[in-house]
Amino acid sequence: MTAEAIPFPTARPDGYEWFDEEPTFDPAIHLDLRLPSDKTYLVDLGYSREEIATKSTPIAASGAYRVLSDEGAAVLLASARRLREHHTTCDRIDTMVRGGVYRSKFLRDLCLDPSLTELMCDIFEADVAPHTMPVHLGHLNFEPDIVDKAVDKWHHDTLPCDFVMMVSDPTSIDGGEFEYFHGTKLEMAALSSEGHGPPRDRVVAPDLPGPGWAVALHGDMVVHRAAPLNELGERITMVNGYVSTDTTLDEQARSIDLIGVDDHETLFTEWARHAAWRAAGRLEHLITSLEFNPDRDVVAAQLNEAIADVQQAVKDMYPPENHSMAHYE
Repeated sequence: MTAEAIPFPTARPDGYEWFDEEPTFDPAIHLDLRLPSDKTYLVDLGYSREEIATKSTPIAASGAYRVLSDEGAAVLLASARRLREHHTTCDRIDTMVRGGVYRSKFLRDLCLDPSLTELMCDIFEADVAPHTMPVHLGHLNFEPDIVDKAVDKWHHDTLPCDFVMMVSDPTSIDGGEFEYFHGTKLEMAALSSEGHGPPRDRVVAPDLPGPGWAVALHGDMVVHRAAPLNELGERITMVNGYVSTDTTLDEQARSIDLIGVDDHETLFTEWARHAAWRAAGRLEHLITSLEFNPDRDVVAAQLNEAIADVQQAVKDMYPPENHSMAHYE
């Protein structure tokens, strides 16, 4: 059951102002969309057919592909540098910017561009839309100020699908590679419980030849990180999130982890709208597909499943005091 994704908000949270004197996004000038030459599937990582069936896409990761033209990469780099003053931190990442799509119209329009979304549908082999929680659009990661510290620790994402794109020039830095584990989350959890990282022969580091090049990722299912720098230098990446328009599939989210990251006015409102959108799609499916059945337990279970995302969101908005962001280090 596909549901039209809810549109980007017409209003902004308090404290966010649009940048002035920023170039207007023009896909004809700023995009250079190309398909990747190769893809890895979840089954290749060791996931079962049953596990894959309820997920947003069968794709695990793509090879490198181009998103931005040279002109687009230059504008995004300038906007990212301006956004850096609004940075925050979390257990995984020293320096990041969230909610940049409420400050940079260029970033917003890039993340929502229909032709880019169409490319992502082709890559993921599924109908996806820009994530209905804008905090997941245009997330920016910046280098730490300590050599040998991972830019982002080994983890799986708090959303189903995304791409990781170089904003700065990867050829100008030593280290900081984007890497993912060629294995399952269960395998990584077992390694982590024994104090180990992934074996180096099972770590994949796609070659990103320049700014504006990206890797598509099934973020919830693929364990990945941004490796440490070998020497200090500018390293900026952008992560743009996507969600399946089929609301009957698993949500694949850990929004509870965002409570210590995003400002609450933005997060809780977006989270509630997203959960309501998911429930609306599932309830619509129930309205059109529910068959007559004398077993009230069966009927009640289907109704309960339709509103499960709302119930989980309400519960997760009040996390236990000892809750911490999940990662493998």
